[in-house]
Amino acid sequence: MSTLTFQGKKVFYTLDGDETKPTLLILNGIMMSHKSWDAFIPAFEQHFHVLRVDFLDQGLSDKMDESYDQSIQVDLLKAVLDALDKQSVNLVGISYGGSVALQFAVKYPEYLTRMVLFNAAANTNPWLRDIGRGWNEIAKTHNGLAYYHATIPYIYSPTFYTNQITWMDNRKEKLLPVFSNPTFLQAMIRLTNSAEGQDVRNDLKNIPIKTLVVAAEYDFLTPPYQQRDIVKAMPNATFLMFENCGHASMYEKPELFSTAIIGFFLDPVDTYTIT
Repeated sequence: MSTLTFQGKKVFYTLDGDETKPTLLILNGIMMSHKSWDAFIPAFEQHFHVLRVDFLDQGLSDKMDESYDQSIQVDLLKAVLDALDKQSVNLVGISYGGSVALQFAVKYPEYLTRMVLFNAAANTNPWLRDIGRGWNEIAKTHNGLAYYHATIPYIYSPTFYTNQITWMDNRKEKLLPVFSNPTFLQAMIRLTNSAEGQDVRNDLKNIPIKTLVVAAEYDFLTPPYQQRDIVKAMPNATFLMFENCGHASMYEKPELFSTAIIGFFLDPVDTYTIT
């Protein structure tokens, strides 16, 4: 576990596995931190040198003092990779992390080998913008239970939420103290606002990276049409659908999630000819 200083702020990162193996950089969703990936590390570190980074306003990284946009997270990642002398990485991003990953691929494609995007969108459309604004209005009340009920149920598919209600209730018990923390809620407001202006739709055609774009059938935040649009616009992208799954695909389909990542990055074939 290590830190570096970026624009006067402490940025937390952690490395797992053999440094001689290919680097896997994992980017968090908006409510996540590096610890959200703990269950996946034993599988990932068999194949990769795994780099996890907490964005500013996330996890153990410093909190911000004012508003910002996602471009600061993009440049933060470059600073981490430069500090570690890593210029050829496999990049995974989910949700908020997927948006940052796309912007990183536009600005710094020379750092990337391949990329996998889960539940990502090339822009924050009015639907997602207004959902985020609703979350923020509740966050301002510092009512952790209300914030939980406004955010978490919609991240999961109805089937998973219903069938795994014991798991969800246990997760609720763990999250409520966090969601009741005013410092966390203020950070969430800034993180949510930072995504409002992101839009790389016109730049997708210029991303040369071989990319797997994964959608979830019952993703109510970033619906599958948004991932299909990414694939249509990118010159070297492949589409994969997780059926009967919501926005929190890593929790609903953990085996598929890890298999998609490992298989895609370890596949030696760059071009397929189907006859």
